[in-house]
Amino acid sequence: MTSLFVVEPGPLTLVQDQGRPALAHLGVGASGAMDRAALDLANRLVGNAADAAGLEILFGGLAVRPTSAVWVATAGAWGRVAIDGNEIPPHTATLVSAGATLSFDSATHGIRYYLAIRGGVAVPPVLGSRSRDSLAHLGPVALTAGDSVPLGAEPASVVPPNDLIPFTPPATSTVTLGVRPGPRRDWFTEGSWEKLFSEEWRVSPRSDRSGVRLEGVALSRVHSRELPSEGMLPGAIQVSPDGAPTILAVDHPVTGGYPVIAVVTDESLDALAQLRPGQPISFRLATGRS
Repeated sequence: MTSLFVVEPGPLTLVQDQGRPALAHLGVGASGAMDRAALDLANRLVGNAADAAGLEILFGGLAVRPTSAVWVATAGAWGRVAIDGNEIPPHTATLVSAGATLSFDSATHGIRYYLAIRGGVAVPPVLGSRSRDSLAHLGPVALTAGDSVPLGAEPASVVPPNDLIPFTPPATSTVTLGVRPGPRRDWFTEGSWEKLFSEEWRVSPRSDRSGVRLEGVALSRVHSRELPSEGMLPGAIQVSPDGAPTILAVDHPVTGGYPVIAVVTDESLDALAQLRPGQPISFRLATGRS
């Protein structure tokens, strides 16, 4: 079986696929890749099935060597990726020879690279998914130096011919997220609702896969009483007692007791994966159903 030998793991490299949905009633969140579109693109470029597992690489620093020649593709964050020191382009299927070192420098745009390897990462699934849920501690643990990461069998499909895929690196300026009113919108003052859209927020360094905490003005409540725990979903913007909003991400708790003022639309969720600490964001009130 072909495998990847981990020379350097980087700050945090996780196995991720598209998650384990429809288990919230059992207390299990969906988890999965934070940037779903990036992993999906990388898998498509090497001819993998859409549900194949790949690697989510935080900031960079990963270095791996395959035991046999493998096709790979990268998407998501933008930075220097190289094979034995020779830079390779993103959004392109590239053959890595047996024993060659594939390495990721620190990302200059965005913070999460996605690496798809033809055949996919073949660690044992847990509850139908190979994803690591960092909050529930489900799935394979983060990669460490010396690990051997098993890869799946060669897919029946061929590696697709190169097509023209526009490549725009993740933004380093203000990112605007679409939101809709949350179930506890009426728990907040009209002034707080207006500030949500008029103020510029910044991403806190305390953010992770469970939530993106924002720094800015405090949002004031109308109600000060405790809220019984209720179901949560990715994109819910909870506001803690200090008035600070946090956007729940893919490894969010399935229930929460802080009121949700608004919810980020599904089409804006992938952008959360690439927000850098200190990066400014703003909100707009979304229309339509997506």
